[in-house]
Amino acid sequence: MPPAVKLAVEIGPLAIFFGGNAYRGIFFATAAFMVAMAVALAVSYGIERRIPTLPLVTAVVVGVFGGLTLWLQDEIFIKLKPTIVNALFGLVLLGGMAFGKNYLRTVLGSAMALDERGWHKLAWRWGFFFLAMAALNEVVWRNVSTDTWVSFKVFGLLPLTFAFALAQVPLMQRHALPDES
Repeated sequence: MPPAVKLAVEIGPLAIFFGGNAYRGIFFATAAFMVAMAVALAVSYGIERRIPTLPLVTAVVVGVFGGLTLWLQDEIFIKLKPTIVNALFGLVLLGGMAFGKNYLRTVLGSAMALDERGWHKLAWRWGFFFLAMAALNEVVWRNVSTDTWVSFKVFGLLPLTFAFALAQVPLMQRHALPDES
C-alpha cells in the first residue's frame, strides 16, 4: 500500500472522529468514525486483498461500542472503546507469551526479522504498553469533559503510541536478523 494511503487508512478515521466531534458533537463523531472505519477497511482490502488483523479487531470494537453509543445515546460506550481495544491487545500479547505464543511475531513477522529474544522482549513491552494505555484512557475519560477526552484520544494516545514505537527502534536494531537478500 502506498505510504500516503496507508497513513490515511490508519489515521483518517481518528481525524474524522476529532473533526466530527468539533463540528457536531460526540454522537455525530461516533457515526462518522464508524463509517470511516468501514471505508478504511474497504480501501485496505481493495488494495491489499486482505484486511490486517489489528484494524479489523479495532473496527469490530468500534462497530459494537459505537453502535451502543448511538443506540442508547450514551457516550460512555465510545469512551470505553480505547480501554477495551488496548486491554484486549495487551492481554492477548501477554497471555500468549505466558503460554509460549508470540502473537506480535505472528502479526508483524512478515514486516521485520528479529531474533527470538528480540521478539520476546518486544511482545512483553507492547503488552504492558497496551495495558498502560487502557488504564490511562480510563483515568482520563472519567475525569475530564467529553471534548477534552476526544482531544486526548487524538493528541495524547496517538502520539504516545508513536513515541513508544520509536522508543522500540534500538531494541529492534539490536535484535535484527541479517538481511538475506
